[in-house]
Amino acid sequence: MQLCKLLLPSDDIRVGLMEGEQARLLEIGSLSDILHAADPAQAVRTALSETTVALSSATLLPPLDEQEVWAAGVTYKRSQEARERESQGAARFYDAVYSAERPELFFKAPAYRVVGPGEPVLIRRDSKWNVPEPELALVISPDLRIVGFTIGNDMSSRDIEGENPLYLPQAKFYDNSCALGPVVILAETLPPPDAVTIALTIERAGHPVFQGMTALTAMKRGLTELVDWLGRETSFPDGVVLLTGTGVVPPDDFTLAVGDVVNIDVTGIGRLTNVVEQRAEREI
Repeated sequence: MQLCKLLLPSDDIRVGLMEGEQARLLEIGSLSDILHAADPAQAVRTALSETTVALSSATLLPPLDEQEVWAAGVTYKRSQEARERESQGAARFYDAVYSAERPELFFKAPAYRVVGPGEPVLIRRDSKWNVPEPELALVISPDLRIVGFTIGNDMSSRDIEGENPLYLPQAKFYDNSCALGPVVILAETLPPPDAVTIALTIERAGHPVFQGMTALTAMKRGLTELVDWLGRETSFPDGVVLLTGTGVVPPDDFTLAVGDVVNIDVTGIGRLTNVVEQRAEREI
């Protein structure tokens, strides 16, 4: 089952079940009502209406309500190697995180800073080395069950983080630095881990300038392991979305440019597409 959050031409926000090029609307208050149910699949079946909406006439919103978005770092070998090249002085810290029992977990975005498919992601004006990070995102209920999956883009300013690891919040946490979508699939419908790939294509002026792919099985840590650590001493009354780290990293001489198109494909979920923008200098 693929669930989506839709803005209709009437300006109503509704939850839908994807059916090809249309969505069947659910008689339900919010996406959270489904995802936090004891049996989400049954909740969908119970809430299905007879009303369908063409996707071409609606806008897909990021598939979350009030959930915070958190992220895990250095969960793939490729990411560990890239972080060590960012900052030779901090290389031993990244190596230690990759090997340690405790994962790196950090707050990424409140719901209002998350953008959906087709919306712009931003690169910072005070950074010269910006990359997207394609990731599988876990949709987690308040009682810490993995109830679904979506696609995440954890935008990152590598030069800021590389200058000093203590600058991580500025490298990761800013307006339009997180994209999610286009849909949430229920946990039981994700293909087996050895069949799931995460692919990144960056287009510039209509041509691919970077393509890369990794497999979910290349992740060092288990998904339930990450959720267990995230939930230690921290509660999530609205549930939470957890980005699970990236194993696809563009070369060190690559940086995003305004107008680039970022496409992230995850097996069983679909494609998340966003265009790169940068805000004009603010007047002082």
